[in-house]
Amino acid sequence: MTNINWMNEVEKRKDDLIKDTQSLLHIKSLLDEENTFLDAPLGKGVKEALDFMLDLGEKDGFRPKNVGNLAGHLEYGEGEELLGILVHVDVVPEGDGWTSDPFAAEIRDGKIFARGAIDDKGPTIAAYYAMKIVKELGLPMNKRVRMIIGTDEESDWRCVEHYFKEEEMPTLGFAPDADFPIINAEKGIADFDMVQKNSYDETAETNIQVLSFTSGKRYNMVPDHAKATLHIKVNQMGVVQRFTDFMKRYEVENSSYVENGELILEVKGVSAHGMEPRKGKNAGLFLAEFLSKLELNASASGYFKFVSRYFYNDSRGVNLGVAYADDISGELTINPGKFSYSIKNGGSIGMTCRYPVTNNMADTKEKLDELLQNEGFEIGKFKDTKPHHVDESEFLIQTLKKVYEEQTGEKAELIAIGGGTYARSLKAGVAFGPLFPGRPDIAHQKDEYIDIDDLLKATAIYAQAIYELAQ
Repeated sequence: MTNINWMNEVEKRKDDLIKDTQSLLHIKSLLDEENTFLDAPLGKGVKEALDFMLDLGEKDGFRPKNVGNLAGHLEYGEGEELLGILVHVDVVPEGDGWTSDPFAAEIRDGKIFARGAIDDKGPTIAAYYAMKIVKELGLPMNKRVRMIIGTDEESDWRCVEHYFKEEEMPTLGFAPDADFPIINAEKGIADFDMVQKNSYDETAETNIQVLSFTSGKRYNMVPDHAKATLHIKVNQMGVVQRFTDFMKRYEVENSSYVENGELILEVKGVSAHGMEPRKGKNAGLFLAEFLSKLELNASASGYFKFVSRYFYNDSRGVNLGVAYADDISGELTINPGKFSYSIKNGGSIGMTCRYPVTNNMADTKEKLDELLQNEGFEIGKFKDTKPHHVDESEFLIQTLKKVYEEQTGEKAELIAIGGGTYARSLKAGVAFGPLFPGRPDIAHQKDEYIDIDDLLKATAIYAQAIYELAQ
């Protein structure tokens, strides 16, 4: 083993590493399907971030390749086998309530604050500098090393799907897009809509009509805002009072006002990653629960009572009859992340279900189909990504355990998560950092940041890991 002080090598490049991290964070790389171009099929922002990485790599002597403007890679070294490092440069929407501009990448208290700082642009630059260090030290290796850069990780993974149709599958690899020590099990991810299908008789007289209700933009985020527009014939103030009292009881921020004679109710929750709904406060669920207690027009009544019965205060699928857990990856979770109802079109609930590695989704879906038949709902769009599990005895895991323990002096425990990382698109891949044990997970939240010391420490770990895995 070549005796290298990896941390020293990182420190030598610290200023450039921080500068490049900030430059990448300045790019507003949000999926923009309204404004696509031939060379930017997912919008200008994500394409700009992809180009930034490819240009950076080319300048530093890596072999760059743009793969259909949806993904790309940077490669160096020789050999039959390929070590893959899978990163992504797209981010989730910034949301509200930031202390500083979410794309300013401001440094305060030794942290860089920006959307994407921890998920996944900071780690992308850490892994990039790790590759650069190994390359600049001219260390002998038997495998090629390739950073694969995706642009649609936060939505539909069109990037990796397209990439692996065109390019070879790495022999082994890791994704720096989750937690340290090592994530060797990722739950399955089923994203689907439950759509109201009954035709309701709206002619019956009711005091309150729900004209519209919306909350949330993504399956994989706990919605932090919800809004309903109500037409109320009598006693508008009574409804406002009940609304205020209800939200006060649960300590949920709310507001109400009248616009063009209609009553608008708004609720402010707390966003979090949809893999663990308990970490957030689902604004849509709180508002739906309140509305389910009112005398409403028929379709609204059916919709909100359904949401209340099956989702309010239950993120484990107990009321839906699909609760499940195993020892490898824990409990099934359900996050309703997108709510939509209108008097004209009825309602839908879009959700992500993160299910354990031994759970059979076909059975789970069958149970849901059966339940919904009697509820006036059906499953609309349905997308299932199978779970992923790499055995502890594999060379990949044994090597990463050794590296992590040498670099940190702490035991490298194996973890299972409900999130999905690009590691699952590899036959032999795991998620590896950058969040150290005990650090708060602020991905997808306001004031997302990466601690600069952690960024540097992760870079050193990645550098040693690349060197040892490429032997």
